[in-house]
Amino acid sequence: MSTLQAEVVVGGVASGPIVVLDEALSFWGGFDSATGAIVDAHHPQVGVNLAGTVVVVRSGRGSSSASSVIAEAARLGTGPCALVMRDADEIIATGAIVADELYGHVLPVLLIDEAAWPALAGAQRASISLDGVIKLD
Repeated sequence: MSTLQAEVVVGGVASGPIVVLDEALSFWGGFDSATGAIVDAHHPQVGVNLAGTVVVVRSGRGSSSASSVIAEAARLGTGPCALVMRDADEIIATGAIVADELYGHVLPVLLIDEAAWPALAGAQRASISLDGVIKLD
């Protein structure tokens, strides 16, 4: 088991299997909050279900409406349990904050640097603590 220190954007505790996305994902139009699946036909991981996973993605993409999709997926229990990103994305962070405020669903959002990427990409599971420590299995 190895550990990484991430910058906390939205704090919380989570644990789940890691899904590393090859490209940025627009939650608005590219993700189905009813099922948790990636539905963007042009995304390399179309059809992959993100429910209960620690999603590792370099950046977000898309409309400001993505925050409402993230919050709705949290409400339905079909969203990721955490998002770990290289580039900050205010829209994704807003969705996580709204999910907590409206529905009491904590969705940690963390930032990592490029040097941490290979460790995350090679791991199967991650556990995230309030202080941004990511334990990898």
